[in-house]
Amino acid sequence: MVEFYKNKRVLVTGHTGFKGSWLCFVLDRLGANICGYSLSPKQGALFNAIPCNSLESNIGDIRDYNNLKKVFNKFEPEIVFHLAAQPLVIESYSNPRYTYETNVIGTVNMLECVRHCSSVKSVVNITTDKVYKNNEWCWGYRESDILNGFDPYSNSKSCSELVTFSYKQSFFQSSCVAISTARAGNVIGGGDFSENRIVPDCVKCIVENKTILVRNPYSIRPYQHVLDPIFAYLLIALKQYNNTIYASEYNIGPDYKDCITTGILVDKFLVAWKSNTTWKSSNQQKIKQHEASFLKLDCSKIKEKLLWQPIFSIDEAIYKTVDWYKSFYNGEDIIHLMNAQVEEFMSRCNFTK
Repeated sequence: MVEFYKNKRVLVTGHTGFKGSWLCFVLDRLGANICGYSLSPKQGALFNAIPCNSLESNIGDIRDYNNLKKVFNKFEPEIVFHLAAQPLVIESYSNPRYTYETNVIGTVNMLECVRHCSSVKSVVNITTDKVYKNNEWCWGYRESDILNGFDPYSNSKSCSELVTFSYKQSFFQSSCVAISTARAGNVIGGGDFSENRIVPDCVKCIVENKTILVRNPYSIRPYQHVLDPIFAYLLIALKQYNNTIYASEYNIGPDYKDCITTGILVDKFLVAWKSNTTWKSSNQQKIKQHEASFLKLDCSKIKEKLLWQPIFSIDEAIYKTVDWYKSFYNGEDIIHLMNAQVEEFMSRCNFTK
């Protein structure tokens, strides 16, 4: 993987977000030439704290096709990772139109730029585990299951999947451009300061000595450390760059034994932090907004086809996340810590060699 990405021209939309920042950090370590396109990072965002020497950062809205096209034309990327999105279920209830414009039309704009940019060979559109019609099954969803997210966020990501499939069939069927979608589970890790996400909520309440409010403590989710999907994205892009037969739709999540309830996640987080902070179930919403109670992913396809495996267990993911935030609030060197976590990850997996 190191040899492959060295000097590759890689464009990342949504590079100032949580996952985008981690992806750029890893790509920089791998020696890639990176171009980012995203909204301005929020104050205190991880992006502002990490150096990416090979990154050319472009601030812009994914809904602005002409501006995005200028970036594509100038940079001439070989590989594109599409992460730009409105990423929150709660926010999608407040701003459904913005959510659809960003997540659906943003995908159209990205694919139109790819269609008119002859340098591109590999594209990975990052969506979500929530794209499936949720039947509250006790088994994991497979890539062949029906796409029909319930809430505006989940549904907009289902639409993004359908748009990608249509473009593949309509415009790239006989081309050398390989396009995949990646449906990752709930991601945790150091540097996420977003509102209405469980780990940032836990951290804020621990630091401020407040009780943690948990919306759905009994909901089961495929929580995973951010490096697991990041390296899955990198692997997909690499494999399909070399052979378009690998272009497909992929679930990316933890093993079933590491799928836990949100309440258990909070308990484990507090133990790892060695905090006496308490939590309680939150019933503050005036209108009950639907969120799935049971969600698992069947990741057999990516495991068998690309030989990918999740590396960090849920306990390891939680402890590494706690280590990051403690280091951050203690004024320690988080870059050294992130490098150490990446090095450990790469030393434990065969698919990065």
